Amino acid sequence: MTDEYRFCPRCATALALLAAAEDGGERTRLRCPACGWTHWNNPTPVLAAVIECVDRDGSLLLARNAAWTHRMFALVTGFMEAGESPEQGVSREIVEETSLAVDDLALIGVYDFQRMNQVIIAYHARVHGEVRLSPELAEYRLFAPAEVRCWRSSTGYALADWLRSRGHQPRFIELPPRT
Repeated sequence: MTDEYRFCPRCATALALLAAAEDGGERTRLRCPACGWTHWNNPTPVLAAVIECVDRDGSLLLARNAAWTHRMFALVTGFMEAGESPEQGVSREIVEETSLAVDDLALIGVYDFQRMNQVIIAYHARVHGEVRLSPELAEYRLFAPAEVRCWRSSTGYALADWLRSRGHQPRFIELPPRT
C-alpha cells in the first residue's frame, strides 16, 4: 500500500486500510470510512524508447537521468499525458529529451515495473538529427547493438527483447543494490 494518500480528497477524513467487496472478491485498500472514497492505486503508464540513430550507423542512444547518482545509461522514458496515444507520447518524450526527429515507431512490448507501480510500454524508435539533451538528462552515449548491456528490470527486458528480435543475444549487467 502507498502512504502517498493519508486523507480523503473529498472530505479530508483520515484514510484507513479497509476491506470491501469488489469485482473479483474482497480487497483491502485505502478507503475513506466517512464517504467511501477509494484510493485504487492503479499502475501509471510510462513510455520507453529503444532509440536507434539511423544517421549514426544504427547506434543505440542510451541516456543518464540527471537525478541519478550512479552512472547508468538507460532508455529514454517518460509519462504518458492525458489525451495522447502511447505512440504520440513516446514521440513527444524523444523530441523533448533529445531533440531527435522520430522517423518510425514499432511496439516492442509491455512490461511491469512493480517497484514503482508502473506499466512500461516500450517502443523501438528510428530517429535522426542532432542530439540536444533536455535538463532532465545529464548525458548520453551511443552503443552498437552488439555492445549494449541490459539490466534485469522492465526497460532492460524491453531492450533485451529488441536485441533478440535483431539476432543479438542480450548480455545482462547486475544493478547496484538500492539504498
